[in-house]
Amino acid sequence: MTGRPQRDRGSQVADLRESVRAVLARREEPATAEGIRDLIAALRTAALFPEVSDEDTEGIARWIETIHGVSMTDGATLQRAFEPWLDDARADIEPYYWDLYRRFLESRGFGPPVLATFDRVTDRILGLLENPRKGGPWDRRGMVMGHVQSGKTANYIGLACKAADAGYKVIVIIAGLQNNLRDQTQRRVDEGFIGLDSGKQRALSVDERRVGVGLHDSKKAPTPFTTTRGDFNTETASRARVQLSNLKEPAVFVIKKNMHTLTNLMGWLRDHNARHGTSAIHYPMLLIDDEADNASINIAAGDDSVSRINGLIRQLLRLFDRRCYVGYTATPFANIFIDPRTVDDMVGHDLFPRDFMMTLDPPDNYFGPRRVFSSPDLGVVRHIEDHEDLLPLSHKIDHAVTALPPSLETAVRVFVLARAIRLARGHDREHNSMLVNVSWFVDVQNGVRDKLHELLTRVQASLRVNGGLPMEEALCDPEIKALHGAFRREYEEVCGLPWPKVQAYLWKSASAVRVVAVNRDAAEPLDYGGSTSTGLNVIAVGGFSLSRGLTLEGLTVSYVLRNSMMYDTLLQMGRWFGYRPDYEDLCRVWLTEEAEGWYAHISESIEELRDELRQMQAANATPEQFGLRVRSHPDRLVVTARNKMGSGQQFRLNIGLSNRFVETAVLRHDGGSLAANRQAAVRLANRLRSSGFEFGSPGRGSGGRLVRGAPVAAVDEFLAAFRNHDDGAHLTKTEPVRSYIRERASDELASWDVLFAGVGEPRGRARETVLVDHSLGFPLFCQRRVAGRRSREGADLFVTEKQRVSSRGIERVGLSEEEIRQARRGYTRTASDGRVNFPDKIYREVRERPLLIVHLLAIGKEDADVSDQEPVVAWSISFPTTNRPQKTVEYVVNTTWLKERYEDEGEADEF
Repeated sequence: MTGRPQRDRGSQVADLRESVRAVLARREEPATAEGIRDLIAALRTAALFPEVSDEDTEGIARWIETIHGVSMTDGATLQRAFEPWLDDARADIEPYYWDLYRRFLESRGFGPPVLATFDRVTDRILGLLENPRKGGPWDRRGMVMGHVQSGKTANYIGLACKAADAGYKVIVIIAGLQNNLRDQTQRRVDEGFIGLDSGKQRALSVDERRVGVGLHDSKKAPTPFTTTRGDFNTETASRARVQLSNLKEPAVFVIKKNMHTLTNLMGWLRDHNARHGTSAIHYPMLLIDDEADNASINIAAGDDSVSRINGLIRQLLRLFDRRCYVGYTATPFANIFIDPRTVDDMVGHDLFPRDFMMTLDPPDNYFGPRRVFSSPDLGVVRHIEDHEDLLPLSHKIDHAVTALPPSLETAVRVFVLARAIRLARGHDREHNSMLVNVSWFVDVQNGVRDKLHELLTRVQASLRVNGGLPMEEALCDPEIKALHGAFRREYEEVCGLPWPKVQAYLWKSASAVRVVAVNRDAAEPLDYGGSTSTGLNVIAVGGFSLSRGLTLEGLTVSYVLRNSMMYDTLLQMGRWFGYRPDYEDLCRVWLTEEAEGWYAHISESIEELRDELRQMQAANATPEQFGLRVRSHPDRLVVTARNKMGSGQQFRLNIGLSNRFVETAVLRHDGGSLAANRQAAVRLANRLRSSGFEFGSPGRGSGGRLVRGAPVAAVDEFLAAFRNHDDGAHLTKTEPVRSYIRERASDELASWDVLFAGVGEPRGRARETVLVDHSLGFPLFCQRRVAGRRSREGADLFVTEKQRVSSRGIERVGLSEEEIRQARRGYTRTASDGRVNFPDKIYREVRERPLLIVHLLAIGKEDADVSDQEPVVAWSISFPTTNRPQKTVEYVVNTTWLKERYEDEGEADEF
């Protein structure tokens, strides 16, 4: 007995949902909640859906609301002075390719408000390119900043369609470093632009090869020189005897970011298409560089050196005398840090986006870093704490996978449960994926795949035999009992379904799942397009291939172990970002606590970058002016780390501290330093008390004591006495911080707020710090923090795995109620539940005095006895925005320090 539910119900739910979506796609007016439900009721009555329940129809309504009830803003743009051309040229442009693509997006569920914004945004990007009908030569360079898994590919396919309509004859899309990413992008281009399956044999009829936009109309189509079965091949292209001059429609190349591919393409273009007697091609060319921060950046050591990929892309551009380059990326630091003055006689100007920079704002149903890491109520993240013996963060290429961490086994069970719940919601035809990214090394990945297959086989066997039994009997099976335990922990309170109903779908859920490796040894690529009836249901195990660009459709559960702190590497691993209609509540991400802290920090940093671009748009700044400003951004240190790995020397960075928050999250662990830091806090308190300052309440129910208007000399004395771990964090090196303060000590930073931070009530057995002769002079309940797992006797003390000391909201301390309201008025981004999660950075915008926070910490878990501890002292500073021209302070680091923190181990193995 298998306990399978009636098979027709899920299909009926899916059919009804698709019918509703098709009707709404044809309507121009926005869909209301009442209108959606009325339409569902009408279709349900008119058609035969006997198995669809009232509960099912409400689920359909919620799903449709996530698609048709979303909105999308236009983003910000910086540009150099440029003569507009698109409006004047529009009368002569037939939007053939764009109209087909718009209809295709409608069929994929894009609602009218999102499509309208999508149309405006792609128009704006096209208008920032050059008019393809303008005589040459000309050269435009730009960058589009998206979000991870937010729709960048859809955007640049839309741009390619509009560029083709406008008259661009050659469109080159450079799509990542691996075959699987290039193949996936080729499929997307086939669907959204070409209209024919490029991988099917040419002997088939046109009707048999139609896909995507080709199903709407196929009277004309671009000519693809690459297919889903292979990258650009010189021999194949030459044998076809097709030249650009013979083509009425655009030539399209979707290629890897690979030295040999780029060289072969340039050779073929030069030999077969250059004007007679020259090496130049006069057809207007658009080059779209996907993941433009990856491999495209010049990372060669030395001012006169050019790295291979960077040089080849620049040479490819120079081959055309009328050309546009547009880089797309979600992690743009490295691109903005390019020196726009860099030029080489052989390969031309570097790839700095000198002509325009633009941000893409995702629709408000985007499941992104802010919702995952800044919305604790959503409850997405789970911490991995049991991996070190079985899958350590740092391991060798021959590491043997003998067993799986229990947390990974739990994650697999949660994935099976998530699919069962989706089946109960009528998502029968939807894809479902789980991501496992635990090693760079292919052999280790394959070992994990095999162990996961063993686990999945056991689960499937139990469900096949016992899944249909009554609940009490079924729970006697240890595998079903483990599934039940995972359900109670993860989904019982959020999914709206009782266990018996979920159990009824478990066999159907697990039976379709298979484990696949996504790496160079993989027998076949992931093909979501070929599994439309039941969806593709996979546990995908990989490394680098899962860290850049590759989309896992229907991703619900992710399990990631990584020790990289590189911004692009870490954030791009976040394949779990994207769109999760009607199953956002089921998504779970397993990470180490330290990695969660890095993700949160990176997300904040990139939002700061976007905010700065918006501010500079209001000031009509150019990309070059933005680049100069951002080069003093504190996170330049992280980006520069990768670029300087091979230099083998010290180098200097100028970093700005205006409108920054810095804190000592990594501390010295020796007894002398800990004692000295306690004394520095005591001396600061005594100096302020003896000067007559009042130690008041910080307000809003917070613990601790706040001093307003403290003199800068007292703060400087404290920083000088504090034994800092200068290599432990980017921005707390003592001398640069003191230098920045001293330069402003007579005006902007003359007066300070000083908070001795504590909690309002002692939690558990937290130490009550009441020192008499050598004390602060007032009672203070210590904040509780858990030491990082890497902390050990005689080594650095990581105060938390997240490498954060301060709590959210602390930067509003010292502000008046009116200042807090003023800061919040300018922040409008809301969470999915309508509530606003205010980031601390907004309070710096209105802060007049800097805030020094002196943390007195009890180190230990919630239930640990810390009553015999002396407090550990750390500090944080919230610097207000400066009114002076941005001035920087100098940080000096060496490559040994960089390699220890930012080099990715083992990355080359997957290539």
